[in-house]
Amino acid sequence: MRLCTRVERIERVGDWICVGTNSIEIRVLLVTDDVVRIRAGFDPDFTEESYTLVTTAWPDRLDEFMGDQRTRLRPAAADLADGPVKAVVTGRRLRIEIEKDPFRICVYDLDGTLLHADVVDLGYLEDSNRRRIHTSEIAGDDRFYGFGETTGPLNKSQKLVTMSPKDAMGYDPRETDPLYKHIPFYIKLGRATRQAVGYFYHNTYDCDFDMGREKSNYWPAHSRYRTDGGDIDLFLIAGPAIRDVVQRYTALTGRSAMLPKTALGYLGSSMYYPELSSDCDKAIAEFMDIAQEQDIPMDGFQLSSGYTQQETSAGLKRCVLTWNEQRFPDPAGFFSDMARRGVTVSPNVKPGVLTVHPDVEELRAEGVFVRNSNGDDWAVGTWWGGKGHFVDFTNPEARAVWKHRLTRDVLDMGTTSVWNDNCEYDGLVDKDARCAFDGNGGTIGRLKAVMPNLMCHVTQEAITEAADDARPFIVCRSGHAGIQRYAQTWAGDNSTSWDSLAHNVATMLGMSLSGVANQGTDIGGFYGPAPEAELLVRWVQHGAFQPRFSIHSVNTDNTVTEPWMYGEVAHLVRDAIQFRYRLFPYLYSLMARAHGTGLPITEPMCSAFQHDPACDEEGVDFMLGDALLVANVVERGASTRRVYLPEGETFYDFATREACAGGQAVDIPVDLSSTPLFIRGGGIVPLASNQMRNLAQEDVMGLRLVCAPDRDGRFTLYEDDGVSRKHENGESLRTEITMTAGEHTVLDFARQGDFRSPVRDLLVDVVHPEKAPFWVSVGDTVLPHHLNAERFERAETGWHYSQSLKSVLIKLPYPSGDFRITVSFEQFDMIGI
Repeated sequence: MRLCTRVERIERVGDWICVGTNSIEIRVLLVTDDVVRIRAGFDPDFTEESYTLVTTAWPDRLDEFMGDQRTRLRPAAADLADGPVKAVVTGRRLRIEIEKDPFRICVYDLDGTLLHADVVDLGYLEDSNRRRIHTSEIAGDDRFYGFGETTGPLNKSQKLVTMSPKDAMGYDPRETDPLYKHIPFYIKLGRATRQAVGYFYHNTYDCDFDMGREKSNYWPAHSRYRTDGGDIDLFLIAGPAIRDVVQRYTALTGRSAMLPKTALGYLGSSMYYPELSSDCDKAIAEFMDIAQEQDIPMDGFQLSSGYTQQETSAGLKRCVLTWNEQRFPDPAGFFSDMARRGVTVSPNVKPGVLTVHPDVEELRAEGVFVRNSNGDDWAVGTWWGGKGHFVDFTNPEARAVWKHRLTRDVLDMGTTSVWNDNCEYDGLVDKDARCAFDGNGGTIGRLKAVMPNLMCHVTQEAITEAADDARPFIVCRSGHAGIQRYAQTWAGDNSTSWDSLAHNVATMLGMSLSGVANQGTDIGGFYGPAPEAELLVRWVQHGAFQPRFSIHSVNTDNTVTEPWMYGEVAHLVRDAIQFRYRLFPYLYSLMARAHGTGLPITEPMCSAFQHDPACDEEGVDFMLGDALLVANVVERGASTRRVYLPEGETFYDFATREACAGGQAVDIPVDLSSTPLFIRGGGIVPLASNQMRNLAQEDVMGLRLVCAPDRDGRFTLYEDDGVSRKHENGESLRTEITMTAGEHTVLDFARQGDFRSPVRDLLVDVVHPEKAPFWVSVGDTVLPHHLNAERFERAETGWHYSQSLKSVLIKLPYPSGDFRITVSFEQFDMIGI
């Protein structure tokens, strides 16, 4: 056992502050003005070899592998003042105090607010099982958010969180721990200070977090990070806003990928279709035909692994990168037919190869697998359908072989989308099994968490090389920190229950605060009996606001979850999906924002309204972007929905436009058709006026801009072709919409970029229940006022005040350049005239 109890020396070596303790050396670096790296060298070589970081301030052995994904910074300036009791490192915005005897490290902002403090005696230690432990002081009422993908409440105070990715099919949405992801990052929010600080532990070993659950009379309240190996390598990220922390964390690990627009459409799926004994391609085509008949928009199909089943010596087994010819006699023809329909197919690909796979001997000869811990043989683990080998994506030769086979056997059939699945490496029990680690050697215990990221890295390379200018669309179930820069993810094989509908929301929001913006959960539930009609409707209504929208199931009662499975409520399911498609301009702009800044698409209330402690525990209601508060119904038989509206805000019911003051809970009457939704004062929401049914083949031709101008607001509308990588070279259009509230409400539209928008018509919907305007102008031109709603509908240009909506409706052809709309709400004194 090793403990760090006192400092024996402190010196500056280059940009690092090296702290020699009685046990190990600890190095401290101001990476940026807001990020401190504290690395406790239990493995004393301090080797830099990260598959995770996209921003560094030091050379790394894997720089060449990371290529242009990685940016090198100069460390932030810092002054060291050493004294007999403590040393102080001062940067432009942070101060680090290294107390010598007893030893601990404390971090303050320059206003003197304590952001972090080690616990004396427990700060940095290695226990008798060689687990490395870091213990931090907390206040009893601190809140803790993030941790990637977890069950239970959003706030993990007094919880134990484990990160050891598992294939957790049918998990309990309240209690199962761990799930599929390994993202050792969380945000601490001080209940009293309202300041946030992030903790990112740069380590891929299995770990756990005790967030104040443990209590001892000998030490103050504390949280504990414990990992099976590696250094305590902490990136402490200052706020003070939660949003600041998320943006700085994603600057370290990567921003969410800019996926093709079809990734935001309805992605049809079910394990049923690829498991049929024959003609699965025809069954999927029939599914598409029914969707069209039912007027259900659709853009994708997630092709489960049944297409790979082959007859082997052990029976019918899933054999990755093969095609079952009875089920899919012409894969290329199938993909061609789907492309004609505007449907992107994402074939399921797994990193496990059964020992009875027809190509297993070739793959062994090509050296692609993880090796045994005690010899040169290939490691064998438990796999779906029997024993199997696992691909070692830390091996350059294995990556090359996998890329070649993936291209030949999947991509060349006609797709630019891949679904990487079952990549937790859960079945390799021997954690000492050996991996190449790009030449340095390592164990699967150290590297299994990063394997799905590397699998996605290879997949991304394969798609970009095979399809020239196509934008890759990768879906991945597992992942380590940084998975967001490669893939859209989802919370695995959830169970079908009302509990899952409600509690999966907090799971999704925890991922949002962990840098993974483009994700969701299986709508309707994956595992269990068919969802009852009410549950299906409520789940689709909720799912309409998730970044990932997929109805996917393997029902245990031989049913298939489909949008039209209950005829009496099919219209409500259709309405919700169609509304999602009208939301596309807003969702796509939020995806672009996440790609550029790391900010969430679905944001917890505690982050959006950090000033209001009443939002700290909310795990069902959330913000979609800055403008929409989503409060879906998640309880069976509900007739009312209670919604807390944050203090200091005004909200408008999206359907009725009724104004609601913040700082209170309101009870909204609901029926099965209700999807409680509020637009925030100052909010701007672009919607499609034309009802699209396929994003691949249809464009937003008409834009409806809903605005609530009781305060200033702004929104960046993002457009590009949605399919290619031309946006990387500037072929995009950003329209900065600035709303200035007042008696003269002004909307300024400023454009930047070369992409030509397909939008032809603009309808501005200005929520204003107080009174109608006096006049409306575009630039210097006063628009005609149409008192009659029918004449307004027929007109090409003009404005009308809707008494039912309490909104000013302004219609005009969409200008091609910058322009200004002014709405005058000055009083028209007819009597005085």
